[in-house]
Amino acid sequence: MVGIVIVSHSRLLAEGVRELALQMVPDYISLAIAAGIDDVDDHQLGTDVLQVQAAIESVYGDGGVLVLMDLGSALMSAEMALELLPEEKRHNVYLCEAPLVEGAIAATISAAAGNDLSQVIAEARAALAAKGSQLGVVSSSLLIADKNQLPPVDDAPVLEIRLRVSNKLGLHARPAAKFVATAAKFESQVKVKNITRSTVFVRANSINQVTMLGVRHGHELAITASGTDAEAALAAMKELVESHFGEDETAIWQPGDGDTRPYRSSVTSDLRGISASPGVAIAPSVLYINTPLPRYQLPTAPLQQYHVENSENEWQRLQNTIQAAHQEIEILLSETSTQIGDNEAAIFDAHLLFLEDPLVLEALQQHIFVEHLNAVAAWQAVVDELANQYRTQEDMYLRARAADVMDVGQRVLRLLAGIAATSLSFTEPVILIATDLTPSDTAKLDPANVLGICTTSGSPTSHTAIIARSLGIPAVVGVPESLLQVADGTMVALDGETGNVWIEPDAEIIASLTTKREAWQSSQHQATINVHQLAISLDGRQIEVLANIGGVADAQIALGLGAEGVGLLRTEFLFLDRMAPPSESEQYEVYHAIAQIFPNQPVIIRTLDIGGDKPLPYLNLPQENNPFLGWRGIRFCLSRDELFKIQLRAILRASTSGKFKIMFPMISTVTELQAAKLIFREVQTELRQAKIPFDEKIDIGIMIEVPSAVVIADQLAPKVDFFSIGTNDLSQYVMACDRTNPQVADLADAFHPAVLRMVQQTIKAGHAAGIKIGMCGELASDPFAAPILLGLGLDDVSLNPQAIPNFKSAISHLTVPEAEAIAFEALNLDSAAKVRSLISTFSYL
Repeated sequence: MVGIVIVSHSRLLAEGVRELALQMVPDYISLAIAAGIDDVDDHQLGTDVLQVQAAIESVYGDGGVLVLMDLGSALMSAEMALELLPEEKRHNVYLCEAPLVEGAIAATISAAAGNDLSQVIAEARAALAAKGSQLGVVSSSLLIADKNQLPPVDDAPVLEIRLRVSNKLGLHARPAAKFVATAAKFESQVKVKNITRSTVFVRANSINQVTMLGVRHGHELAITASGTDAEAALAAMKELVESHFGEDETAIWQPGDGDTRPYRSSVTSDLRGISASPGVAIAPSVLYINTPLPRYQLPTAPLQQYHVENSENEWQRLQNTIQAAHQEIEILLSETSTQIGDNEAAIFDAHLLFLEDPLVLEALQQHIFVEHLNAVAAWQAVVDELANQYRTQEDMYLRARAADVMDVGQRVLRLLAGIAATSLSFTEPVILIATDLTPSDTAKLDPANVLGICTTSGSPTSHTAIIARSLGIPAVVGVPESLLQVADGTMVALDGETGNVWIEPDAEIIASLTTKREAWQSSQHQATINVHQLAISLDGRQIEVLANIGGVADAQIALGLGAEGVGLLRTEFLFLDRMAPPSESEQYEVYHAIAQIFPNQPVIIRTLDIGGDKPLPYLNLPQENNPFLGWRGIRFCLSRDELFKIQLRAILRASTSGKFKIMFPMISTVTELQAAKLIFREVQTELRQAKIPFDEKIDIGIMIEVPSAVVIADQLAPKVDFFSIGTNDLSQYVMACDRTNPQVADLADAFHPAVLRMVQQTIKAGHAAGIKIGMCGELASDPFAAPILLGLGLDDVSLNPQAIPNFKSAISHLTVPEAEAIAFEALNLDSAAKVRSLISTFSYL
């Protein structure tokens, strides 16, 4: 006889389901429950792996065992329990995705009738169909449809492929996010198993389940698909894995890289931790006090749990908050991409997918609709349980992912409480001391003032450590907790290469560390010395290389990496993390400070570009079904001209201190350009009347990022001084796909010949009118694009600062005729993949 096990967070729920199921059959049936957590509270919610294992063992027989689970960690606990079973039993136990109540009743009746395990599974899976048919609905409005929950199509074969993961860090955040996004694009059920670690199959559309597989370099995956597009799904997964998830194979710094000789000091360090980011720092300390919700002071502590009558309203409130968190993370992703590059920013792609994880959403629905918990308590329960799942993993990398879960969790809790975000900003150099830092906090640190990071927890594989390395901030983690007793302002020194920390170091230690720091800085300078050379082809053609920046700190980094000016100052970052727009004086100070860093080089300031993926709550932007096609960029500024004029006044006032240019975003018609220039002239007139000096010859340009602007580029060019092509938005508009939607984002590929032809058309129209053409989109930051951009005749590029050295190097290996031939061939190919394949044949890339 088939045994049945019910796994639930609630013992009362499981006992009720068992009682109901057993009343449906006249004879004995082998049915056990594993529910709740043994505690002083008889109704403690949760699941226990050993309890699940014991329940399976208690009903195990030759007929096998069917396990039904309610949600979230119940599934994870069942999977882990399966691994604890002997090999000969494990293959005769099946974890079923059927609904708990209906599935248990159907399975019990089928098992009592003497059916075998496959028939019992089929009956359990089909249990919900009768209810749906009776109610005349396909799915409940309370449930989020997920194709990986549905039973396979009748007679549809389950296809399987096996692939070995070859990228250096396996399925860390960026490739895991790509893996989940790719699987989610298909109608078929896609599942994955890490054969090397003998895990069970999990849902490929769950970022948490995929991450917990613990896939590393060299591990072998089994990927299955069942459904109408199963072959296409597996083909896409195969291409993704075999392309190393789009990652290059450059070495990634790990503790101990470089000189392996231990640092010698005449005096031992006061404290010792784990090396997380190389470099030496000496500065006064500042203690960042972690609370259950770092950075935020919620009105109630601990968080209150209470019963809600209107679950639908509570669910909607939570959904609105999750959407607000999604928008905040998108902005953070964009900022991080600008400052430290796309690879590191992709950490926050995984944060976005956490908010969309079907397992997370199902668990939240259970808490709110079944248990009638309030949104705060429901969210806290799910986040805590998932974070604990990560913390209990044997793999250090997986344990470090708990910090990401808590980071996202704290963001949503803060928004539920209605509290504005704060930031860790300092006006003087400091070493930041904390229990731990979240990736979100770390990404916003200013390396000019945060000279070092020292924490009592964390790991060198955490995303916080990865971001610190990318920012060039020395860091030591895992330091003894006595560190937290250090008073603010105490001089602290740390060596990020060795993990040594000194409290109030004496003169000898400071001198020794200063020598090492100077040697480190010298080696770093030597490594980047060539970046200050011009980007000139072998036959003498120069492309001006500018930087995309989001503030003063970015400008300083860009200058050090060889930027010849600023091609895109994203001024919307001045408007973030605050409750009201910045004043004219505040904006002036920032523009003036950037001019001091690039006093004789061009600084192109893009006027406020909000909307789409950059909302600002305090401006009361309306909810839009399609924000990327809505009220954004210049469209917003023209209708809120008081805000627009304040920014233009600040730019013009600061223009006397540098070589400023003004650029309008999202221009799609000649009428919009004329309206923007009219407001600009009004501001000029007001300044003249007030006898406030400004650059009378300041250049005006526009972003080319809308297909209509490309089509009428010949009409727009005579009315401006320059074009700057924004390939990020242009790609998504040309290919009709939302680049923030993981399911279609790969279509927004600027290497696609359709996009490249738009670039070519824009350059031709601009040059015909005698104006310069630049590019400030991500395409320019990819060194693979260098020959195409040179061959198409682009005059300048603006890149995220870290991409500048590679771009200059690529240009220095090319001749113009060679680049023109590459560009011509690329324009006549039929896919982005073929364009990349064409370029990859050149040895210098």
